[in-house]
Amino acid sequence: MKGALVTGAGVRIGRAFALALAEDGYFVFVHYNRSAEGARATVAEIVARGGKAKAVKADLASAKQAEALVGRCQMRGVKLVCAVNNASIFELDRAPTATAAAFDRHMAINLRAPLLIAQALARQLPKNEVGLIVNLVDQKLYNLNPDFLTYTLSKMGLHGLTHMLAQALAPRVRVMGIAPGLTLQGLHQTSARFAEQHVANPLAVGVTTDDLVRALRYIVATPSVSGDTLIVDSGEHLTGRPRDVAFFKEKNG
Repeated sequence: MKGALVTGAGVRIGRAFALALAEDGYFVFVHYNRSAEGARATVAEIVARGGKAKAVKADLASAKQAEALVGRCQMRGVKLVCAVNNASIFELDRAPTATAAAFDRHMAINLRAPLLIAQALARQLPKNEVGLIVNLVDQKLYNLNPDFLTYTLSKMGLHGLTHMLAQALAPRVRVMGIAPGLTLQGLHQTSARFAEQHVANPLAVGVTTDDLVRALRYIVATPSVSGDTLIVDSGEHLTGRPRDVAFFKEKNG
């Protein structure tokens, strides 16, 4: 049976990815750090639907724990061939106030951990199997503004890493990215503001987790794609806003 590791799979987009991969026949390792209850719920739902899954805890801010995570996803009869680097932190800062601590925290979780996971997956990949790594980046990379500075820098690094890993690990491992637009309500939005901002894009259509799942399934099912990033944002990256969409009505910041 093929296995897939999804980081941050206890909640939100990661949970949707985990459920979809399980539905498609993968044994899913549901990674979590603080969302233990959510991870257990994800595993329970997978099992209730007839799939197989296991929750695995790791603090991706720790290089040691991130490096060991793939090794903890070994089970008899399961070949780990896929890793979806979904987990990330998203903290608001800007150039005048960004701190070294925030920079280090974003880089450790959003960039270093995906690298260590990719290295570990490639090392243990069974013979005659082609691996797949999918990194979650952000449409902000195609629509730069100075909000969420250290978060954006970490995702810029992950975007570059996606391309370099695709070069370095071919032909044994494919590496792809998905760049979502605004999908779920965040900490910086009220429900009313989110509803308005969700459709503030050229297509006037809000991105959903189902859209992102379809992107993931396309990548999994298409063996000829590697080294690229699918932007799933209803054209949000075309707007060229000077501020993040969360502040798109503000005249100054």
